[in-house]
Amino acid sequence: MKKIGSQVTIAIDGPAGSGKSTVARRVAETLGLLYLDSGAMYRAVTVLAIQNELAADSPELIEQVKACHIEFADNGKTILLNTKNVSVQIRTPAVNRFVADVAKIPEIRHEIVKHQQRIGAEGSIIAEGRDLTTIVFPDADFKFYLDASVTERAKRRLAELQAQNVDITLAAVEAEISARDEKDKTRAHSPLRAADDAIIIDTTDKTIDEVVDFITAQISKDEGCSK
Repeated sequence: MKKIGSQVTIAIDGPAGSGKSTVARRVAETLGLLYLDSGAMYRAVTVLAIQNELAADSPELIEQVKACHIEFADNGKTILLNTKNVSVQIRTPAVNRFVADVAKIPEIRHEIVKHQQRIGAEGSIIAEGRDLTTIVFPDADFKFYLDASVTERAKRRLAELQAQNVDITLAAVEAEISARDEKDKTRAHSPLRAADDAIIIDTTDKTIDEVVDFITAQISKDEGCSK
């Protein structure tokens, strides 16, 4: 395993299903970094809203977000909400439909961003989401933006849902992803976009290994990683 010698921040953005979560986790394992899944944090907050039957913009939800505790375990594979494992709940269709509404609330984003920046200040990390390269870590040492066609992203997400025994069609998943893209790109606060200095990678016809190898090569070349 390679190790990065000095503190470094690597940020990856991209829409749902672009492969950024899997790629970021693999790069983290390869380079010995802490993996921060920002999308999982917003999904955990969405679970909180659904469980308590709260509207995305309700003052009650905002207060609960301020008071709740979110943490990662197993290098980002497990997410804990107030010590409870919600790794499965955050990937359900109900959360998929509601998370964009929750994530666009400025007060909620403000609280999550503060937490992300605190984690980033503690050591080398690779963080992925939708505003990591533009808002959370605008001075990141490395920035990447992953994208893929809507159809390809829908196929990837469908496979994940089917593995969880969720009964849903490809057309329904594609419609959900398209709707999510529209909400993410047009929200007033921290819209999804590629940072001007980010390296853009189209993952439509690329394997996970190919994308991971490309990113680690870029980082290793500039950072001088040592074994």
